[in-house]
Amino acid sequence: MKKIAYHTLGCKLNFAETSAIGRELRGRGFENAKSGEQADICIINTCSVTDMADKKCRQAIHKFASKYPDAFVIVTGCYAQLKPEEVSDIQGVDMVVGSNAKFEIADILQKIEIAGQARNDKKEQETFNKINVVKTSQILDFHLVYSADDRTRYFLKVQDGCDYYCTYCTIPFARGKSRNSNIISTLQVVKEAIDNGAKEIVLTGINIGDFGKSTNETFFDLIKEIDKISADVRYRISSIEPNLLTDEMIEFVAHSQRFTPHFHIPLQSGSDKVLALMKRRYNTQLFLDKTLKIKSLMPDAFIGVDVMVGMRGETDELFAETLNFLQKTPFSQLHVFTYSERAGTKALDIQPIIPQKERKRRSRILHELSEKCLADFYASQKGKTAPVLWENGKDKTVMYGFTDNYVKISAPYNKDLINTFQKIVI
Repeated sequence: MKKIAYHTLGCKLNFAETSAIGRELRGRGFENAKSGEQADICIINTCSVTDMADKKCRQAIHKFASKYPDAFVIVTGCYAQLKPEEVSDIQGVDMVVGSNAKFEIADILQKIEIAGQARNDKKEQETFNKINVVKTSQILDFHLVYSADDRTRYFLKVQDGCDYYCTYCTIPFARGKSRNSNIISTLQVVKEAIDNGAKEIVLTGINIGDFGKSTNETFFDLIKEIDKISADVRYRISSIEPNLLTDEMIEFVAHSQRFTPHFHIPLQSGSDKVLALMKRRYNTQLFLDKTLKIKSLMPDAFIGVDVMVGMRGETDELFAETLNFLQKTPFSQLHVFTYSERAGTKALDIQPIIPQKERKRRSRILHELSEKCLADFYASQKGKTAPVLWENGKDKTVMYGFTDNYVKISAPYNKDLINTFQKIVI
C-alpha cells in the first residue's frame, strides 16, 4: 500500500477538505504515513490569505520535500490556485492541483498508478500535467465535506466561494463564486457526522451567510432544519458577515437548545471610511447593533471579532476611530490581522501606504486590547454553571474542553469523560 503524509495550512475549511480527501484515498487502498515513517506521497493543502501565509506555505513545501525526498509531492489549495507557476518552480514539487481539481486527487493518483514510478519514468511523466489549475470562472464544483477531530468536534463545509470582492482580498480568485449543496443533502451529511460520533459540529464556509444563493434557500432555513435533528450534539456557526447575520437568526440561536451562544463576526475596521475603502457591505452602526442585540438576548455569549490593521488609506486618525469603536463594542476576543498587499486587488490603488513598522505597532495595540477583553470575559464567567464537552488530546494527565459559550476548561484527565458533555462550575 502507498503511504501518504498530509499537511494542511490555513482555515478550518481546508482541514475539512484535507480530511475528506484522506477518507477518499483510504477507501482506495492508501494508508496514512505514521510518525517517523517514510511517505510515498505528500499532499500539502495551502492557504494564501496574506503574504505571510504564502511564506508559510513555501516553508512547509520545502520542509516536506526535504523530509520525504522520494515522495511524490502534490500541492493544492488557495496558494496553488493563485500562484501555480510559483509553486511548480519550488524544488521537489511534482504536481500542482487547483481548487476545482482538489477532489480529483484520488483519480489523478490512480491514473498515474505508482507515483514514485511517475517521478523517475520520463515516458510516464508525459501522461499527466504537472499543473492542474483552471481559471477562477471555471471553479464550479461544490463538495459537501467535513473533518473530524478525535471524534468530538467536526467542521462541516456548507458553503464555498465568495462574490464580495473586498478590495484587499484574493479569496474570491482562489475559491470562485459562492455556491453550496441543498439543505436536504446537507442534513444527510450532518446525520452522517453524528452517526460517526460527532458531539459538536461547526458550520463553516468562505461566506456561510450567503448559503442558498445557488439553491434558492437561505442560511436561516438551513440552521432551523439542522436544529430539528434529535441528537446529543451541539452546533456552532463559524464566521458570518454582520450584514448577513439577521436579527431573527440571533433570536433563534438565543432560544435554541443546540446552537451555542458563540458568534464570530468580521469587523475589519471600526472606521466607516476604511470600510468604504475595503468595499465592505455594512457600517459600524450596523455592526454595533448586531453585537448589542446578541448581548441583550445572551449576556454570556462569546463574540469573536476579526479586525485588520494597516490597510492602505488607514491614517492615524482612522485607526483611532477603530480603537474608539472597539472600546464601546461588547466583544470577547479580537482576531487581529495585519494588512498585506496582494497582487490583483483593488486596494493597491489606495493611498497612503502604511509603513510596516506602524502596522506592527497597531497590531500590538489591538492584541493588548484583545487580551484584556478576553481576561475580563473569562472573569465574568467564573462561578457560573455551564456544559463542557471534553476533548481527547495527547496529554493524558490533563483534559480540555469548551463550554457552549467557548470558555476553555481544563481538568484532570478522565478517559470515561472524553467526548461527553458534563455540567461544571467554571
